[in-house]
Amino acid sequence: MTERTRISHRISSIAESATLKVDSKAKALQAAGRPVISYAAGEPDFATPDFIVEAAVAAARDPKNHRYTPAAGLPELREAIAAKTLRDSGLEVSPSQVIVTNGGKQAVYQSFATLLDPGDEVIVPTPYWTTYPEAIALAGGVTVEVFAGSDQGYLVTVEQLEAARTPRTKVLLFVSPSNPTGAVYSPEQTRAIGEWADENGLWVITDEIYQNLTYDGVSALSIVEAVPSLADRTILVNGVAKTYAMTGWRVGWMVGPADAIKGASNLQSHLSSNVSNVSQRAALAALTGPQDAVEVMRQAFDRRRKSIVAGLNQISGIHTPTPEGAFYVYPDVTGLLNRPWGGVTPTTSLELADLILDQAEVAVIPGEAFGPSGFVRMSYALGDEALAEGVARLQRLFA
Repeated sequence: MTERTRISHRISSIAESATLKVDSKAKALQAAGRPVISYAAGEPDFATPDFIVEAAVAAARDPKNHRYTPAAGLPELREAIAAKTLRDSGLEVSPSQVIVTNGGKQAVYQSFATLLDPGDEVIVPTPYWTTYPEAIALAGGVTVEVFAGSDQGYLVTVEQLEAARTPRTKVLLFVSPSNPTGAVYSPEQTRAIGEWADENGLWVITDEIYQNLTYDGVSALSIVEAVPSLADRTILVNGVAKTYAMTGWRVGWMVGPADAIKGASNLQSHLSSNVSNVSQRAALAALTGPQDAVEVMRQAFDRRRKSIVAGLNQISGIHTPTPEGAFYVYPDVTGLLNRPWGGVTPTTSLELADLILDQAEVAVIPGEAFGPSGFVRMSYALGDEALAEGVARLQRLFA
């Protein structure tokens, strides 16, 4: 009899989320009394707006929300998502083309699981969010990284994508605004990439979770609005987490062609059934209620964005492109490597992140979590005072 492993190779090969790992370590140090300032977590520091919370309280008291509901989501929420998709992504869809998921991560996982067969390749512009390659691998796919550094503003070109395309390429992942870089593709760049994908018959999975968080008058044009003919081969992933400070409510969604959504709905019917009805009612209120709080948060992020970029770029050895979306900066820290700092000479951004945590009590995510070494991700979705103090500590450390 052949020897079997205790758990499957598929599951044992999954790496823990680097962002959550660093955030957990930072919180453990804080709980132990260390004055750690964490730029690790990608979540707003604001409370969920009151009217959304009140909608959830009312929903919790209503017995109809105490029972199973359709696995693909509450009909009225799917209608609201369809309306948002038309408003913000320029794509008219039926509510039947919407699935409500347990956060954006489930939508990402289901999108890859629905499209990929073993060996299918996914072109992934890099730096990438740490979950994408894991979700691709779980679906049997192969991640093909296409890297764009700080010299390109972290934006890949059509020429780079074409060089990475092979007969096994099935999907292009498109993310704008980006996590981890905050980079936003211009309308011209988005259109060129969309036309390239369309001409080559590729599917596109576009993660639009940050589409409402842009700055300096920049708009994150949806790839399906730029190239409408792509709509039959595009899955849009989105959710309420970032825009409405609802990370803990776990409501995301996927929108796409009828056959893909039917397949994903079948998967979800066995995987998780319906999302919590209380959370769905809260998400419905978020999408259909007043948007004033969203703008207040966006303006706060904008202020912090300018502050952190200015502060980091005062440090010799750090180059921080100005992000145009999301709430992250992605400093190029190669100028700090292979130099002694407090008796330690880091050679990678992983070692540099450890040094920063140990000597400055500041938590950042090393670039290895998102692709090549030489970078760190810092979220500026934390209080102004903590943000300023953290940057000041880095300025002292690397003076």
